[in-house]
Amino acid sequence: MLEPSSPRKFRLFAIVAAAALIVLGVLFYQSLSGKTTIPDVTFTNLKGEKISAQNLRGKVVMVNFWATSCSTCVAEMPKMISTYNQYHNQGLEYVAVAMSYDPANYVLNYAETRQLPFQVALDVDGKLAQAFGEVKMTPTTFVIDKQGNILKRYLGEPSFDELHGILEKALKA
Repeated sequence: MLEPSSPRKFRLFAIVAAAALIVLGVLFYQSLSGKTTIPDVTFTNLKGEKISAQNLRGKVVMVNFWATSCSTCVAEMPKMISTYNQYHNQGLEYVAVAMSYDPANYVLNYAETRQLPFQVALDVDGKLAQAFGEVKMTPTTFVIDKQGNILKRYLGEPSFDELHGILEKALKA
């Protein structure tokens, strides 16, 4: 135990201890709030156009990591299309990110034959999946609010009733 030898040292010790407690309290509060923001990434769609995370600010966004070889991804895609069509006019944007192991010609063929109405991006080097927290499982879907905060991360097919509720609330905010 530290024994201050003078009242002046004691006051200094008390100030430093109080400051340390305040810093710890702020860090604890931030960890409880759970606000994680979209990483500062740039998506490249199938046409070669760039879509930066900064350009998506002010919109509610879904980022869906998927693969043409993923049966759950293929099964959920019609519901994702329906969700996008239902909420796009209210401000929803959607980026389907094909995993790095998915051949580009497979992704292009899938997007064209299914007439995907949203942005489809290739993660050719795996950096997008890495930036979003080492995404390995497909599908993985992120719901992001207008300020760029990640509201929800779904591993596997989402509960679409819950997803629609989250989207409606975020779009109204």
